[in-house]
Amino acid sequence: MKQLHPLHTDIPKPERFTYPFCYEPHPLCQLAAKEVQAYIASHAEIKEDADNGKMFGVLVVDTPEGVSFLSAYSGLLAGRNDWDYFVPPVFDAQQPDGYFKQEERKISTLIASPEQGRLEGSKRSQDLQLWLFHQYQLLNARGKSKDLVDIWQSYYSREKLRRKFPLPPGGTGDCCAPKLLQYAYQQNLKPVCMAEFWWGRSTKEELRQHLNYYPACRGKCKPILTWMLQGLEVDVNPETLGFPHLEIETVYEDDYLLVINKPSGLLSTPGRVEQYSVETVMRQRYPDAVIAHRLDMWTSGLLIVAKSMEVYCPLQQQFIKHQVRKRYVALLDTLHSPLSTLHSPTGTISLPLRPDPMNRPRQVVDMEHGKRAVTDYEFLKSLPSSGEVGGVLVALYPQTGRTHQLRIHCAHPDGLGIPIKGDELYGTKTDRLYLHAEQIWFQHPVTGQEMHLEVPAPFL
Repeated sequence: MKQLHPLHTDIPKPERFTYPFCYEPHPLCQLAAKEVQAYIASHAEIKEDADNGKMFGVLVVDTPEGVSFLSAYSGLLAGRNDWDYFVPPVFDAQQPDGYFKQEERKISTLIASPEQGRLEGSKRSQDLQLWLFHQYQLLNARGKSKDLVDIWQSYYSREKLRRKFPLPPGGTGDCCAPKLLQYAYQQNLKPVCMAEFWWGRSTKEELRQHLNYYPACRGKCKPILTWMLQGLEVDVNPETLGFPHLEIETVYEDDYLLVINKPSGLLSTPGRVEQYSVETVMRQRYPDAVIAHRLDMWTSGLLIVAKSMEVYCPLQQQFIKHQVRKRYVALLDTLHSPLSTLHSPTGTISLPLRPDPMNRPRQVVDMEHGKRAVTDYEFLKSLPSSGEVGGVLVALYPQTGRTHQLRIHCAHPDGLGIPIKGDELYGTKTDRLYLHAEQIWFQHPVTGQEMHLEVPAPFL
């Protein structure tokens, strides 16, 4: 079996299989990934394509001879899906004489013809996509099989959700994780643990860092893997285990509002799973408290809390009218994304953003459909990488307040092109996200006093 590669190691196996949407890669997966990376580096055609940015995955499996691993890539690799080293696709739609390719060629001819032909071509294209989904017969660990449409519609069983997600998006089933599990089940191999890593440059569509590990995408893969993992004993979702109940420092307080210093790792408001947050703590002290704005969970710094709706409403008007000014400091990760040149010591980044519906909570730059997002930046200094904290320190002044705005504006090639240190979504995970809301300016909604508060970053 060419796709099965032995692992010569005494590293113990995990007790349960990897929870694929939030995990730390097991040492067995890291060992397997290193072998895959060496293989990519030694095969010129594969490396040339992968250098443009590609997700790869490894699945460690149990065999009578000991642990081995399988490897896969998402989509096609150098235009092919038949590389011997990697597992095959769940369904091979690339055969030149196969039904899919033949019908695809006919549709292309129709679409290039006058209007009636285009309408027929569009209808046949939809029918072909549905036919393709039905060809993906996906197994689970119990040996049961379902096609992609059935899996999708069973997952989105509520009528409202089914209307929103009637069919899978194109490319569903071609990611690493489904390919790996399908092949393992077909070959009667027992899955042990799994991980996925990114090879190559970060693209404008995929803000990911070379050799970093990433979870499976939630949009395309969660419905599929929810089915395929049935019958396996899987790790619990770490996000359901809760987070430490961190202390909250009060920087300023009067009868009407507070300004607190939110620690990294604490939610601003309750989440889907975790309830402990700045808002819940504040409401224990002041029952009518309302958070005036938010910081990402892993961002630390200044946050305004109104003690009543009467104070909150005029504060909100200041945010809506962009009258509140904020200064963040961020440490850019030049260790994993070396600094070539900053565009200039100061400048403005304007990259519109929208959510990525297939991979929440990630956001993407979308010049056509994204919402306006503007950030001013200022280069401050370089910190020696030989120390505990190294990188390029920048000040960021957001003119708008989009989700993950500062993180994407730093990481994106059309922004600063260097992710913030510790950014597990768009950069490299470390002990924390090195982003801190350092200063804030606003007008007191009751007294009219001009307020300016400052808290130094804990990582400087």
